[in-house]
Amino acid sequence: MNFLKTIVAAGLVAATTTAAFAADITGAGATFPFPIYSKWADAYKKETGNGLNYQSIGSGGGIKQIQAKTVTFGATDMPLKAEQLEKDGLAQWPMVMGAIVPVVNLEGVKPGEMVFDGETLANIYLGKITKWDDAAIKKLNPNVKLPSEAITVVRRSDGSGTTFNFTNYLSKVSADWKSKVGEGTAVEWPVGVGAKGNEGVSGNIGQTKNSIGYVEYAYAKQNKLTYTKMVNKGGKTVEPTTEAFQAAAANADWSKAPGYYVILTDQPGDKSWPITAATFILMHKDATDKAASQEAIKFFRWAFKNGAKAAEELDYIPMPDSVVQQIEKTWSAEIKS
Repeated sequence: MNFLKTIVAAGLVAATTTAAFAADITGAGATFPFPIYSKWADAYKKETGNGLNYQSIGSGGGIKQIQAKTVTFGATDMPLKAEQLEKDGLAQWPMVMGAIVPVVNLEGVKPGEMVFDGETLANIYLGKITKWDDAAIKKLNPNVKLPSEAITVVRRSDGSGTTFNFTNYLSKVSADWKSKVGEGTAVEWPVGVGAKGNEGVSGNIGQTKNSIGYVEYAYAKQNKLTYTKMVNKGGKTVEPTTEAFQAAAANADWSKAPGYYVILTDQPGDKSWPITAATFILMHKDATDKAASQEAIKFFRWAFKNGAKAAEELDYIPMPDSVVQQIEKTWSAEIKS
């Protein structure tokens, strides 16, 4: 279990056993933003005394739970389209942005030493490339000592927004992937070992020699995993850095997107990281428990105002001020108090 998760879970269990904490905000969903939501929750509780009970269960689970009204908010890295939001009576907005990175466990290979392009990643996940010393991998990595070993492919087993963004990217760069597998929070994987959450994939990669997987960057760093560079849409090799994530995020036009539906994969620009993503909050416009709903909004308002530094420390990208102002208008217009 991820160290961070244990601490936060312990704090949350303690908080929810006391009647005084009846105002705890309940949420569930994406594992992608879990490290930053935990950090924010910790600081918010110290400042206000109000707790956040967030279950890091995957975007698919978060969407289901908010639809079933068992939580005050759902969290997903796969935004819902305007018609779905309308049907479910939900408001949606982006909370923070981050990036997904390929991670490997290869003896003697350090973080950032290897490079992948989209097509090679797609062919590994299609089961067309099965060995580490395949010609396509060698061509991208002429100076890396690659073993003649089978590749252990690791992917998510749960409904996942990280998977949605990863498979959305593969669908953009590989016609073969698009026609055979496509995109979604869960897909029919041609190959691979399934693991639950970004936590599970991180753990699996850390323990399995000759493996490859994909995780949100904060997990790669926290778990000291070997992330790789990537070739982006402009044909340039880029490292996963805040600058590269910001370059991709700068292309987003949030103001014209209904329900803030913006996908940030495979963006143009020489510096853009190719698998950048936003993570979204879902809330009922006309919630049964309006007091809980307003408590959640208070937390999100606080996070936008005070949480940027914490987000950057974990290599997430805060939402630009202009977008935050737009989101605050959305709250006033759409969420009934």
